[in-house]
Amino acid sequence: MKTLHGYLTRQVLATVLMTVTVFTFVLLLANVLKEILQLLVNGQATLGMVAEAIALLLPFSLMFALPMGMLTATLLVFGRFSADQELTAVRASGVSLVALVTPVLLLSVVASCLAALINLQVGPHCRVAYKNLLFRVGVERTSSFIVEGRFLDDFPGHVVYVGKKDRDGTNLHEVLVFELNAEGKIQRRIHAAQATVLGQPTNNLVRIRLRNGEVYDLANWRATTFEETETTFECKPLERTGPRISLGDMTFHQLWSKLGELERLSAQSAPVPRADVDQLREQRRRLGELKADLTTPLRVQIHRQVAFSFASIGFTLIGIPLGIRAHRRETTVGFALAIILVMIYFSFIFLGQALETRPELAPHLILWLPNFIFQAVGAVLLWRANRGV
Repeated sequence: MKTLHGYLTRQVLATVLMTVTVFTFVLLLANVLKEILQLLVNGQATLGMVAEAIALLLPFSLMFALPMGMLTATLLVFGRFSADQELTAVRASGVSLVALVTPVLLLSVVASCLAALINLQVGPHCRVAYKNLLFRVGVERTSSFIVEGRFLDDFPGHVVYVGKKDRDGTNLHEVLVFELNAEGKIQRRIHAAQATVLGQPTNNLVRIRLRNGEVYDLANWRATTFEETETTFECKPLERTGPRISLGDMTFHQLWSKLGELERLSAQSAPVPRADVDQLREQRRRLGELKADLTTPLRVQIHRQVAFSFASIGFTLIGIPLGIRAHRRETTVGFALAIILVMIYFSFIFLGQALETRPELAPHLILWLPNFIFQAVGAVLLWRANRGV
């Protein structure tokens, strides 16, 4: 039995390494082609920056590649195990299927623990560091910040619009700069026919040199023309903790702390006279609705991180009996079946995240449904396969 377990474990481990490598490469390639390659081709990023970006994207890609690799590996190994009649020989020797797959199930638990570490801590940190890297590239190679035909609000207190940008990215045409006051209202509008963009990465400042334009002072209803002027914008990079980090890029600890802050804030209420008890009840009801609206997206992200950490167990449980039933050696069949199961799994994830503004539907619990379904169906199919049904 020890020799058989060692043989099966080696087969699964080797296939897991192969499939995880393939999925990681595909996910990395998709991100690199989308965000990094264009900067490299345009000379806006160096090879060192690309290597750093790939290293930071690696944990983020492993978040998805690891459970997908476990699923594909079990489908391939046990499909081949069944097609080669090895499973029949094992059963003929008196070894049950459950006893045979015990090391593989333990391996899925180890994979889930590793996935939890990546999902809850390492992945979000690396994702924020990757976005900070893109920010540095954007400041040092300022043209990556400027996108023609769009209103850019990346600069505090300003909104910038560029009608056209030359290939080098430094010469701009038909530029509009809106200066905002503390209330977010436009106080000045600058229109320039041409502009040149300069970056100062040492102090996170971006300067735009404007030429041949007009300044409209909306506060005093006054307009002036200029031949050349300069406007400076401050850029702030993402921090590991702070309001600019999206919920999807927060670690489990950050999400839990933010949820606690909202809970404490919503629990505060000012004392009111006893005669206003009905009004107090109505206020508390509305406060409860507001609390649910504020905390539900946080709960969705927390449950998504934790629930997805257990995906490897469900994928392994359902992959073993399906691989045996498929009874095929072909790799393409295993990959195709794995993609179908992954799409079914992620459909629940997308549904839960899409309903995060509907707290009455408990979207955070929807994220656990694929785990329960896959584990339950996998356990039943494994039990039936063990009985030879």
